[in-house]
Amino acid sequence: MSTLVNYSGDDEFYSGGSLCSAEIYCPVRKRARISSSPYIVEEQTKNPSIEILPDECLFEIFRRLQGGRERSAAACVSKGWLMLSSNVRSSEICSSNDTKMVSADEDLEVECDGYLTRCLEGKKATNIRLAAIAVGTSSRGGLGKLSVRGSNSVRGITNVGLSAIAHGCPSLRVLSLWNVPYIGDEGLVEIARGCRSLEKLDLSQCPSISNKGLVAIAENCPRLTSLTIESCRNIGNEGLQAIGRYCTKLQYLIIKDCPLVGDQGVASLLSSGTMMLKKVKLQALNITDFSLAVIGHYGKEITDLNLSSLCNVSQKGFWVMGNAQGLQSLASLTISLCRGATDVSVEAVGKGCQNLKHMCIRKCCFVSDSGLVAFARSAGYLESLLLEECNRITQTGILNAVSNCRKLKSLSLVKCVGVKDLPPQASSLSPCESLRSLSIRSCPGFGSTSLAMVGNLCPQLHHLDLSGLTGITDAGLLPLLESSKAGLMKVNLTDCLNLTDEVVFSLARLHGETLEMLNLDGCRKVTDASLVAIADSCPLLNDLGVSKCSITDSGVAALSHGVQVNLQILSLSGCSMVTNKSVPSLKKLGESLVGLNLQHCNGVSSSKIELLVEDLWRCDILS
Repeated sequence: MSTLVNYSGDDEFYSGGSLCSAEIYCPVRKRARISSSPYIVEEQTKNPSIEILPDECLFEIFRRLQGGRERSAAACVSKGWLMLSSNVRSSEICSSNDTKMVSADEDLEVECDGYLTRCLEGKKATNIRLAAIAVGTSSRGGLGKLSVRGSNSVRGITNVGLSAIAHGCPSLRVLSLWNVPYIGDEGLVEIARGCRSLEKLDLSQCPSISNKGLVAIAENCPRLTSLTIESCRNIGNEGLQAIGRYCTKLQYLIIKDCPLVGDQGVASLLSSGTMMLKKVKLQALNITDFSLAVIGHYGKEITDLNLSSLCNVSQKGFWVMGNAQGLQSLASLTISLCRGATDVSVEAVGKGCQNLKHMCIRKCCFVSDSGLVAFARSAGYLESLLLEECNRITQTGILNAVSNCRKLKSLSLVKCVGVKDLPPQASSLSPCESLRSLSIRSCPGFGSTSLAMVGNLCPQLHHLDLSGLTGITDAGLLPLLESSKAGLMKVNLTDCLNLTDEVVFSLARLHGETLEMLNLDGCRKVTDASLVAIADSCPLLNDLGVSKCSITDSGVAALSHGVQVNLQILSLSGCSMVTNKSVPSLKKLGESLVGLNLQHCNGVSSSKIELLVEDLWRCDILS
């Protein structure tokens, strides 16, 4: 059986020996010719074999094999026997009344538990492998989860392979099919009939599956709690209506890039009186304001809502969704690439979703400072705010939003080109004492003046991410470091090209006792002096990145003699001045390291790296 279950070679099977004392293995199956009498089989004069029996007889034999080991052994004889064995449904396996085998009863009991997980990708995804999985997993806990990603270009998975799973794996609870063009409704219908315990279904890039297959799932799998449909061009409203009618336990729904899905399908799902949807993602669909109105009215159980690339939804749709007052349980909302997201609609969402804690607005070009500030004033429980490529938002909007969010814990700005330095001015804004994490990434106009003003509003920061801010200098960052009273724990300054050792000195002096992660990758003006300061003052540091910095062997040596006893990750990638002289220091650091990046360190020879690999066997070394 182990040969079958752990099978990972080519699609040819050989069991390593005969099934019994008689020789029964034949490379080529021969179907017996039946005479006019149904009870007389043509006489075989040479090498009599069980292979002369027709498939109907073999099927009856296979379904009377009591244990999983016996069934697996029979399936190993040939491809024909394997495929025939995989067609035996678990419900068709006979149990002997005269000889009740304990092992068989145990096999059938364990088969229903569904412990095992199998994943087939690319060229390994064939019908033969699925048949082997169907036959071989029954006595090892039962198959609970199957993922198929891609398909063999020559012998790709078809309905035959999926039917084998349906027949042999009634305990299947999770099925994911990604990019399998030859699997259609027939295979999914078999899954629906044979795997009634199915709880999660993920269909992505399955062009041959239509509403027929989804309707079968809806009618036969009442335990379905999670459904994902992505890039399935033949699935539309009819299938979703069936899901809404029968799958009353559905909690998680993702529909993406399905051109036949419209208001009728989405509305029927959301308006179902028995539906308990909690997480919903709708992306690139031909829905209108009507669907958002239905969500706003009926989505009383929704806690996580993601709306993306909805080109036919206007400002009115978002306004109605917020003012319908139905999203009282909504805790997380993401709006991406929606032209209907404007200042008016964002304010309405803030007023209507009173328990909203996490808000993400991506690439919404009509949201400006006024909408952001109005939203911040309305969303009294907001804890996390992320703004990405919202180019009408400026420094003024950010400062006022932070000042008005009394419970805000995390603020992230990504690629917001409208945020630019303004002349320093006295501010009457109140500090945000709750803010613990500030992330401003790749905002080219964000400079030292803006940073200093934001720093004054965030005295309790623990996490700081300023990666990609090429415009900030020591003068802009030092006031923020000095105003942070709680003690910074994680600091990311990747590609802040103008920062020098002065910033690291202040970090080590002011926050050395709490600092756990520091990333200085790409800060070319940072030298060995920074590593000396870190070595002396940062005992809790466990993750340090100084790639492409001006680090030499002296800096590595200083670090190896420092107070860090828990340093686990060290990145020296691109440090060309680090040479073989650093190998002893790296060995000493390696007592605690689990990850070391020495890529593009041309001064360290390959032979020395090989020695490090041997000595630091617990450490993952990139070179």
